[in-house]
Amino acid sequence: MNIKHLLSNIITTDHSFEVAGLSLNSKTLKKGDIFVAIQGEKNHGSEYVDNAIENGCIGVLIEGKEVDCSVPIIEIDNLRIKLPTLAKNFYTQAKKVDLIAVTGTNGKTSVSHFISQLLSSLKIKNGVIGTLGISNLDRKSINTTPDIFTIYSALQDYSERGFEIAIIEASSHALVQNRLEGLSFIQGIFTNLTQDHLDYHQTMDNYRDAKGKLFKSALTKKTIINQDDDNHDYFLNIASDKDPITFSINDLGFYKSSEKGFICQLNNFVFELPLIGNFNLSNALAAYNSLSCMGHSDESLMPLLAKLSPPPGRMQQVQKSNIWIDYAHTPDALFNALATFKVHYPEFKIRVLFGCGGDRDKTKRLLMGKIASKNADSIILTNDNPRSENPQKIIDDILDGIKVENDVQIILDRKHAITTAIKTLGEDEVLLIAGKGHEKTQTIGSQVYQFSDVEVALDAFI
Repeated sequence: MNIKHLLSNIITTDHSFEVAGLSLNSKTLKKGDIFVAIQGEKNHGSEYVDNAIENGCIGVLIEGKEVDCSVPIIEIDNLRIKLPTLAKNFYTQAKKVDLIAVTGTNGKTSVSHFISQLLSSLKIKNGVIGTLGISNLDRKSINTTPDIFTIYSALQDYSERGFEIAIIEASSHALVQNRLEGLSFIQGIFTNLTQDHLDYHQTMDNYRDAKGKLFKSALTKKTIINQDDDNHDYFLNIASDKDPITFSINDLGFYKSSEKGFICQLNNFVFELPLIGNFNLSNALAAYNSLSCMGHSDESLMPLLAKLSPPPGRMQQVQKSNIWIDYAHTPDALFNALATFKVHYPEFKIRVLFGCGGDRDKTKRLLMGKIASKNADSIILTNDNPRSENPQKIIDDILDGIKVENDVQIILDRKHAITTAIKTLGEDEVLLIAGKGHEKTQTIGSQVYQFSDVEVALDAFI
């Protein structure tokens, strides 16, 4: 697309050259792309113009800064608010894909992937954009919700490949930073709201309001709300003009735990849900209601619920053992995971291994310590992603919530901690490795290392 065409409804320019793509990130920019330099959370994009040029940038759109460089520079006032227009101008096929947004503290990834699994079973081509990356395009994502150009680019590719639906995990950061601005959603789904990201949002009210932006938007057509969450009235109220649908575990006629998950009754159908944890009952119901809202019958959906499988790092069992890996990195998620073992392993002692991320919400560390102290028989504290913080200081913050009489080990090296936990696990014990789930890196100081809880756990069996 020619730059004149790209900017036709934004600004008049004398420049004339072909644009291959749009990028806000100099590292992921491809040859022939336009680099869009705006103010970020910490730095202005102007600081990365030279890097962008080295990677093949053909021109720069910029606001608020003057830069001298070897490629054309086009200054645009209020550039940030014009990002959706730029995206729509360039990725003209993106809006042909129907979109579903899933937001909430926990469950976004599972609900998104359950919806995707159900759609795929019904032969409906779909993709997921979220924590685990961009499915079917083999693309990674730095954030749960990528930047607006990455999203539009993925949707363009989906459209060209004949995909009908995309499910997007909508983080609170993304909603506040308008990364989803201009996109229309056939459904907005709320899972739950518990403490997280207070380093960014400062208060729970701010955090809740950030999630609420999805349901206030006129571009969200239908809403599906978890009635079991304490905040459901708030979300029902702001979505009242969208004829909201609610779901609850109480919708089930009955459910009881089994070795593989739950035996459930929903409406007039009895089936086995192969997922452990009450939270997965809720996640499965969210996915069911999403498909039901699209017009799919119970007769077609119920057999498919019995075939659902968890996404990587979400209550992932290691080699059919009593060892489970989960992304639980919030107080509520850790509590739910440990409570799950009390239901499905009532005769077993519970061992939990976890840490907390550095440079993130510090107030949750004590809470997670208290939860582990109350709900686990033994605890191993280790590094998560300490980032720039002193790892021992993070551990000390967690220890403030743990009773002196608790059985606690501190093994900062996460590989050694996981290996020790598995090698010493008793036959009457179940182990939860919590916090990192699907992640394949670990950040210590300024260094990013290759690291996978799953791979380390599998190696421990050898």
